[in-house]
Amino acid sequence: MKYFLIYFIFLISSIINQKKINDTEVLLQKNNKEAYFASGCFWCVEAIFESLKGVEEVYSGYSGGVTINPSYREVMSGNTGHAETVEIIYNPKIIDFKTLVKVFFESHDPTTKDSQGPDFGSQYRSIAFYNNENEKEIIKSYIEDLNKNVFENKIVTEIIKFQKFYYAETYHQDFEKKNPNNLYINKVSIPRINNFKNKMESLLKINN
Repeated sequence: MKYFLIYFIFLISSIINQKKINDTEVLLQKNNKEAYFASGCFWCVEAIFESLKGVEEVYSGYSGGVTINPSYREVMSGNTGHAETVEIIYNPKIIDFKTLVKVFFESHDPTTKDSQGPDFGSQYRSIAFYNNENEKEIIKSYIEDLNKNVFENKIVTEIIKFQKFYYAETYHQDFEKKNPNNLYINKVSIPRINNFKNKMESLLKINN
């Protein structure tokens, strides 16, 4: 019975993840592009990027590590190498990759190693993933400019070639939207989201 239950949970998770992969493929067929960033708790990061004009969809998940199909508990152990990451499907005719990079750096502190706000551990580290050399150069150039003109402390953001994204469990998707009374959302996520929105209001969708 125990092994059947484990198999059943694994099967349901696989079906749900496959649906997300299919949904992403449909969105990409509409000439959209994808980008990946890690900058702390994905509940908050997902909500920030979803508020942007030109962003079609954002999913929470895990990337940057070695463990195949990791669970949230495994990632939280810090032993998988993965960080909480978001997959962003965006329309490049409305918002470009350089703007997404700007939003990424404006919405978290890239000078704190393995931490963001009250969250600590390698799973919360800052990572900017790139899909090609052009994206890599955009990230590097932006960091060089920030190190020279903005931050006193050196930026510790990792620049990593994107390899694989694993979708987080269903209850993590749109968590901020679905759980407005959650203590963490109210005390940590909402202030961070509002701080970002106040700084970059021109990029927001009309209903945000």
